[in-house]
Amino acid sequence: MRNRWLALSSILSLCSVTTVAHAWGDEGHEVVALIAKHYLDPAVATKVNSILAADTTHLTPNTNIDTEATWADKFRDSDRNSTKVHYNETHNWHYVDLEISAPNLKTACFGQPPLNGALASAGPADDCIVDKINEFAAELKDPATSDPERLYALQFILHFVGDIHQPLHSSDNNDQGGNAETVKAVPPLPTSAGKSSGNLHAFWDTQFVALQGSRTASTVANKLITKITAANRTKWSKGTAADWANETFGIAKVNAYDLPTPTSAHHYTLPKAYVTNAKAVVAQQLSKAGVRLAFVLNKALQ
Repeated sequence: MRNRWLALSSILSLCSVTTVAHAWGDEGHEVVALIAKHYLDPAVATKVNSILAADTTHLTPNTNIDTEATWADKFRDSDRNSTKVHYNETHNWHYVDLEISAPNLKTACFGQPPLNGALASAGPADDCIVDKINEFAAELKDPATSDPERLYALQFILHFVGDIHQPLHSSDNNDQGGNAETVKAVPPLPTSAGKSSGNLHAFWDTQFVALQGSRTASTVANKLITKITAANRTKWSKGTAADWANETFGIAKVNAYDLPTPTSAHHYTLPKAYVTNAKAVVAQQLSKAGVRLAFVLNKALQ
């Protein structure tokens, strides 16, 4: 896998990237990274910037932490309409399908396959976000990790800690994480939030993020930072990727999947109360993800 990645890296910037629903969308991932940046130890922030500066794929506009937090989606989709090498090898890594009816982490993680000495970037395609966060965090911490692999580890970590906090990336109701549920908001969402109809997963990815206010990620991040208390930071800066997945699953069950009676099979009208609650849930999940991303990086790169 690694050789194929290196062989294709010089043409990645020329690949067509399909526009699809990503966890949080670019804005959400940028918000998470900017919150994390606020809480990074100064020496760790310097290391992060240095590692990211080596990215020559040109999949993101620059190598700043906020834009690099979107890299894993763009890498996955860079050959989605052609060879599907990157797509097939990494798309499962972005989520953990804990089933609402009977959640089982090991099942949702494809049995949690071992690396058997392989690099995390060359690990099995059938693996989940929980395992990948653990594997890439271990590589970041290991001084023996090569520079190219350390870059991959950081790029995936920046993205996956965000993904695991998106409720529909840590849950499933036999509906592809909400992708099979068609919804519309009544009353309609503000124009700035995007379409008022679509699939449930996309609403949690983008529309509910856009409802946070300004479409500038830095403005949203700064607003959320002002609401993160010292007690919040202490409470959230602990636990494991499995703990966070299970926590997010519980949030999805109570909030994302608390749907009204369907108007027809897999079709729902989201009332104002659902949208208002989702906006608040997303604000907290973005905040948690940012604090926890800083927690992971500070621990791995201290």
